[in-house]
Amino acid sequence: MSNQKLFNVAVVGATGAVGEQIIRLLEERNFPIKELKLLSSARSAGVKLSFKGQEVIVQEATPESFEGVDIALFSAGGDVTKALAPHAVKAGTICIDNTSAYRMDPETPLVVPEVNVEKINEHKGIIANPNCSTIQMVAALKPLYDRYGISRIIVSTYQAVSGAGAKAINEMLRQSKEVLEGNDANPDILPVGSLPVKHQIAFNAIPQIDKFLDNGFTNEEMKMILETKKIMGDESIEVTATCVRIPVVYGHSESVYVELKADFDVEEVKTLLANAPGIVLVDNPAEQQYPLATDAAGKLETFVGRVRRDLSNPKALNMWIVSDNLLKGAAWNAVQIAEYIAIEQ
Repeated sequence: MSNQKLFNVAVVGATGAVGEQIIRLLEERNFPIKELKLLSSARSAGVKLSFKGQEVIVQEATPESFEGVDIALFSAGGDVTKALAPHAVKAGTICIDNTSAYRMDPETPLVVPEVNVEKINEHKGIIANPNCSTIQMVAALKPLYDRYGISRIIVSTYQAVSGAGAKAINEMLRQSKEVLEGNDANPDILPVGSLPVKHQIAFNAIPQIDKFLDNGFTNEEMKMILETKKIMGDESIEVTATCVRIPVVYGHSESVYVELKADFDVEEVKTLLANAPGIVLVDNPAEQQYPLATDAAGKLETFVGRVRRDLSNPKALNMWIVSDNLLKGAAWNAVQIAEYIAIEQ
């Protein structure tokens, strides 16, 4: 990306998994940066990270950190965003937030560039990045919504452990070794929730991501339900979700049932998907070709396959959607938003 205007950019949560990916993407995309400020907790302050061959010292994030910063990309947890983003906005910084802190705030745009990029211009200092599992689903469904309309979505997710952080990855790898050696798995990280009860993730599937709410759904499931309606700009869409953690390191997979409002031809649907921005159609069952988390890992696109008409409802489709949860599901979506802001200014 090239642009005559250069921007002072801050990355909050620079030493985390998503923060590291943001820094890498800013470098690879040649984002027009005048000065890059890397921010983190006091514990990580002083760490040296590389950017374009130069060492950048990580600083502690404070309310005063945003003076002179044009764009700040936050990925350090909702509490950090709530504590620091208002100060950044007062300093004139545009904040792109990867947490859930402002997603459902009616004054804050919730943006997936392939779906509702025009909402970026409505920001009042903060732009929210949706939940990782929501991003890939709405990116794939947007061309169908525009062509046919959508009345109902039923989604089951199969989410990678990286979505719960580095400790969850390490726990899965450790448990796998323990189980293969005939020992107990000894879980202590997953599921992340309000109770101290933990379950084995190695060679297992845990039907809980985040804590349970009074309605029987988890917080992750409600994020998908509410965020989908907001991003699509259509409260009439009926959405239900079941979110499951599986022993995969990178890449969320989703089984999606979608009821369309208008009649459709399956081949036309595939053509729409193949031509949609950010979507790669991998759909050749005869050759056993379909999206896999191992293929999506490290890629920016969202992959779609197993597209077929539902047998019980001729106005419904079934499909399989896969994307790298740390890239399109977080870092890349945020950098895309930053690129749009840079171009517009």
